[in-house]
Amino acid sequence: MRTAVVTASYANDFERCRLLCESMDLRLKGDWTHYLLVAPYDVALFRQIEGSRRQVVSESDLLPWWLRAIPDPLSAGRRKLWISPYSLPLRGWHAQQLRRLALSRHIGEETMFAVDSDVVLLRDFDPKDLWQDGRLTLYRKDGAIGERMRSNHLEWLAHSDRLLGIGPFSLPANDYINTLIAWRTDTCRALLDHIEALHGRNWIRAVIRSRQFSECLIYGRFVDEVQMGSGHVASAEGLCHVLWFDDSYARDISGLRHFMREMGPRQIGIGVQSFVGHDLADIRNVVLERAA
Repeated sequence: MRTAVVTASYANDFERCRLLCESMDLRLKGDWTHYLLVAPYDVALFRQIEGSRRQVVSESDLLPWWLRAIPDPLSAGRRKLWISPYSLPLRGWHAQQLRRLALSRHIGEETMFAVDSDVVLLRDFDPKDLWQDGRLTLYRKDGAIGERMRSNHLEWLAHSDRLLGIGPFSLPANDYINTLIAWRTDTCRALLDHIEALHGRNWIRAVIRSRQFSECLIYGRFVDEVQMGSGHVASAEGLCHVLWFDDSYARDISGLRHFMREMGPRQIGIGVQSFVGHDLADIRNVVLERAA
């Protein structure tokens, strides 16, 4: 099976993405191509890390002309907003999700292996191992979403109800979100086709009617509640040990060492979310310590 490794990134995460690429070139096995999905103004920067198995894709080749980025006037131009006639202004994390979904209509690989730019691979891994008898492993944590979630999961679930024509959801609900997940490319295309048939418009217009959306929940619920699990086998074993919140560990290198010690035996990498404030030099150091 051929694998499209998919990373949506931006300039502020460039050095983290470089570390990801270094670890991927060392640890990732098999037949894969790495697609870096970035905004047009970041293309030149990210071309520095292109290679024989890695290529930069501009969002202008993936998203419609009517969805475009402008400087955010409230940030003195440091951040961007994505504007369109069909939605309230979107943020970068919205655009990154749309890029990942859109890529499915532009590639021939059977597997889409989504890897966030703040992930570092620490163990050897071949993505073909995600397939079992023609079915792809779908990350699903059963009943993990409850009333007291610390993020916007309930809004994301409600959005996927409307988008997919399913539901209403009930709690506890299944969680499909992780920083290392795999999709079937043909299933992702079928998802976009389903949205367009149901809503009678471009799938992006349907998705961005609300800013509260999660592409992982949309894909996972499409597989389980529209396609009834076809072509997939669910697993609660996440491939990535993720540091989601800034109050989980001490915000210094000792906290990172503590976090690293809790990596599971079957996890292949770590993900230190860029917004939790850990210094990239410290992340590099603990990775080097583990390799020594």
